[in-house]
Amino acid sequence: MPRYDGPIIDAHQHFWRPGNGRIPWLRPEARINFRYGDYASIKRDYLPPDLLADAHGLKIVGTVWMETEWDRSDPVGEIVDLLRTREQFGLPDAAVAHAVLRDPAVDETLAALVETSSLVKAIRNKPGQAPGPEQAHTRPTLMTDLQWQQGYSRLQEHGLGFELQTAWWHLDEALTLARTFPEIPIMINHAALPADRSAEGIAGWSAALRRIATAEQVSIKVSGIGLPGRPWSVVDHRIIVDTIAEIFGPQRMLFASNFPVDSLVGSYRDIYDGFLAITADWSAQEQQAAFLGNAIRCYHLDPAIADRTGPDPRWSRR
Repeated sequence: MPRYDGPIIDAHQHFWRPGNGRIPWLRPEARINFRYGDYASIKRDYLPPDLLADAHGLKIVGTVWMETEWDRSDPVGEIVDLLRTREQFGLPDAAVAHAVLRDPAVDETLAALVETSSLVKAIRNKPGQAPGPEQAHTRPTLMTDLQWQQGYSRLQEHGLGFELQTAWWHLDEALTLARTFPEIPIMINHAALPADRSAEGIAGWSAALRRIATAEQVSIKVSGIGLPGRPWSVVDHRIIVDTIAEIFGPQRMLFASNFPVDSLVGSYRDIYDGFLAITADWSAQEQQAAFLGNAIRCYHLDPAIADRTGPDPRWSRR
């Protein structure tokens, strides 16, 4: 098959204006232990025209925006701010908001988020992670916490999915969660963080994926798979894409840029051209699913989004 050249939905990206001071880790003085190292270059406004310029030559027809670790005391305020971006530029098409699932008042927060905008399709509340697989059993994540689970259970009532960002050595905890609450869709972020590319690391990661893939409501994003200090390359990442495709199948995986974060390891075209090269021998149906159709299904988007033939006039207006 030829390389896919159809419409694309970027299934995981961020828009932000750090100058508003509402995103603590992007403030000028902030220095966190970031997995890609120095991240000063992304402490700048990143809005739809920037993404579309970075993606020039690709048929981007929509995006799924991900919460940005905004001021945790004001989750609804982040969505209100996002709606201003949407009104100005016409993107994104879906949003993943943040809510503290252990908060006794989380039900009110979820209701407020959904009431604020129909863009909100899922919640991300990072449960944490142990430093490595050796510590996973002695340092479990919040997914094992009963109060956190109570908040998680409320997602179904509000029609929301859950975006899981944690290392692969905690996926068995997520599998228990999936089996306990089978009606709540789970989307694994960033391929479950396969940073260790040794034979042992890949074996542990792939085995964890095989176990959680037995839960049919679990899908996975191929995003955020860069390696610190190395430019994004097909050579480095083919094994990740191919393994995910073999375990989940093209019908349960979504490609995404994680921009502007992953601009620290490659250009937008480096990343997407890499995905396109790796999937060049897939069937047209498989390519369409992973680059477009699965995002439409998982985030309940209007299928007509695929028929956008040109940019919304707002996309080029600042």
